[in-house]
Amino acid sequence: MGKFLNDFKAFAMRGNVIDMAVGVIIGGAFGKIVTSLVNDIIMPLVSIATGSATFSGLKATLRGAELDPEGNVIKEALTFNYGMFIQNIVDFIIIAFCIFVAIRIMMKFKKKEEETPAAPPAPGKEEVLLTEIRDLLRQQADRK
Repeated sequence: MGKFLNDFKAFAMRGNVIDMAVGVIIGGAFGKIVTSLVNDIIMPLVSIATGSATFSGLKATLRGAELDPEGNVIKEALTFNYGMFIQNIVDFIIIAFCIFVAIRIMMKFKKKEEETPAAPPAPGKEEVLLTEIRDLLRQQADRK
């Protein structure tokens, strides 16, 4: 049992697993931000143009509801709920656009990091030795 726990601990503490966990948590928070953007900012603007806060209520009635003489529903109405489909498409486009913008911003930051030139590697032992030999030969040539 101790080996199992040690193996699990080694697995859970690997960098990839921790990075993935952080990504899931940040993704969940980002999802809430995008949902709020859609519901609280964009859809009210859309409602000005369409007269409705969402598209989800749009539907076409294929067959009306059947009612008994007292007005109770015997058979539900058969509707074609195309508004929900349109709402999901709008949500998807907005979410995809937000993710695109976020990734593009991150890539710009990453590109700036990559553009910073790295320090040249230190010369190896052989190169240092050859440089010393070259300098000694120059000194000898200058003495003559």
